[in-house]
Amino acid sequence: MFQRILTVAHQEIRIGLRNRWILLSVVILSAFSLALALLGSAPAGTLDVSRMTITVASLSSLSVYLVPLIALLLAFDAVAGEIERGTLLLIFSSPMTRGEFLLGKAIGHLCVLLLALTLGYGSTAVLLAATGGGDTGGFIDFARLIGTSTLLGLAFLSLGYIVSSLVRQVTTAAAMAIGIWLVLIVLYDLALLGALVADSEGFFASSVFPFALLANPADAFRLFNLAALDANAMVGGMAGVAESLPFPPVVALFSIFAFAGLALSCAVVLLKRVSP
Repeated sequence: MFQRILTVAHQEIRIGLRNRWILLSVVILSAFSLALALLGSAPAGTLDVSRMTITVASLSSLSVYLVPLIALLLAFDAVAGEIERGTLLLIFSSPMTRGEFLLGKAIGHLCVLLLALTLGYGSTAVLLAATGGGDTGGFIDFARLIGTSTLLGLAFLSLGYIVSSLVRQVTTAAAMAIGIWLVLIVLYDLALLGALVADSEGFFASSVFPFALLANPADAFRLFNLAALDANAMVGGMAGVAESLPFPPVVALFSIFAFAGLALSCAVVLLKRVSP
């Protein structure tokens, strides 16, 4: 079983290298992170916070937009693409189960994403350390950011597999993936903001809003990372939210795990109903 899963994962990594997915992701992540490190760390001196902490706080917000998009673009054709190429029937005629096939895809895509994050964000950490803006705590913050970004990517990879298992055309899957990104990353927060503004009695803010943050893996990711920074009150803007939550911020991390596991399980169930 493990050999079959690793075979699919290795194939996806090779495809990522051949299609320049890794290179493109590294370039995008490096460009934005370096720009934030060089141009966005000016407050470090006045706030008595290391440049690494300032940069990680900024990257925590940036990752909410970039990582889900990269993950969805990696995953949207995982099943629909195999159907269009006519290879899914050949795959399913082998001893490999559909769960093993999807798990292999997830491991391969996750390795591609982890490599891109490590190289993209790691280059920024090395630059900051070389210019005297880093310390041990800053490297820990960067490592936590890369790890949680990978987990966030897994959640959106799973959503991409769901989309890819629902349709048979790659173009339709791509459109649905962009729609998911728009709803969860942009419109969801706008809806929460509108509800907070309209909440004159404070019921939504105290009873619904904290759990609404947990329901969206992107918001849970941002909440956990900014609350984990020692300087979040100055650079993250999340200290007040984290302190008013009816649960510790680490619960947000477990909610991302749960979301990713549930979405991946749903993708496996949907894949079992797909006829090549």
